[in-house]
Amino acid sequence: MAVIEGALVYSNLLALLSIGLTITYITTGVPNFAQGTMAVFGSYVSLTLWLLFGVHPYHTIPVSFILGGILGIAIYTVVLRPMIQKEAMIVILMIATLAVDLILLGALGAYSETLGVISGKGTRKFIFTPMDFKILGADAILVISSLAILMLLFTLFLLLYKTKFGIALRASMENPALAEIMGVNVEYTRIFSWFLSGSLAAVAGTLLPFRQEIVPATGAIIIVSIFAASIVGGLSSIYGALAGGYIIGMSESMVTFYLSKVIGPYILVYSKVISLIVLIIALIVAPSGIAGLEIWRKRVWRKSSSS
Repeated sequence: MAVIEGALVYSNLLALLSIGLTITYITTGVPNFAQGTMAVFGSYVSLTLWLLFGVHPYHTIPVSFILGGILGIAIYTVVLRPMIQKEAMIVILMIATLAVDLILLGALGAYSETLGVISGKGTRKFIFTPMDFKILGADAILVISSLAILMLLFTLFLLLYKTKFGIALRASMENPALAEIMGVNVEYTRIFSWFLSGSLAAVAGTLLPFRQEIVPATGAIIIVSIFAASIVGGLSSIYGALAGGYIIGMSESMVTFYLSKVIGPYILVYSKVISLIVLIIALIVAPSGIAGLEIWRKRVWRKSSSS
């Protein structure tokens, strides 16, 4: 039971991260390789508030949400927007996000050392699991991460299908050039998408230490699973990213666990290989991801039309 709960928690967090990655890819066409390190940024925001002010990590979620969103906007406006305006190729933009990832990694490493000196505690490696508690017999991280997903889906549904801005956002996702001709400010929708992506990453980063140990380089490790989830779901679909997050999260957690029982615990180090194997199999079956399957497209189309 504990294994299943852990797998669900990981899948919830992976879904948050893959949805954020997919949103920015749809609006700007940029595969953001810094998404994992943006999550670790949220982890260190929560660690800072805990060590310096005694704020429980769960209570730091709103702060992480806002600061993560600001980080997302900064990455887009300072780094990517000038390059997009100069019509840089996607490959160049992708390399730019890799550069951002390395810069963030170095900054987090330096910051962790400084925070350790100020707080007098080890900050290069940390975990929040001892601070977790029970809610109705279940670990709080399971309840809170599940609520985060449900709130996200409900909010996205209201935003995308029940507001004028949501209609503009959907239009800019589907056809930016046509949306701009129709009077939609595509630039605003792009800024909002990067804010939302950064916010989701930071919230996931706040919750991630309740499941695993965090170091500054954790983002470089989890980015494999994030991309696998987004690609398996289909990089053109938010709903696909959600499904991909659970497929990769459950596969990686459960398969690795059962393999460790047969082969030995050392196999846990290679858990990301499971994600890549699932990715390859999924792409052989559906090269465009789950969102590219005909039955999926029909269901989403009917849902969009009825809304």
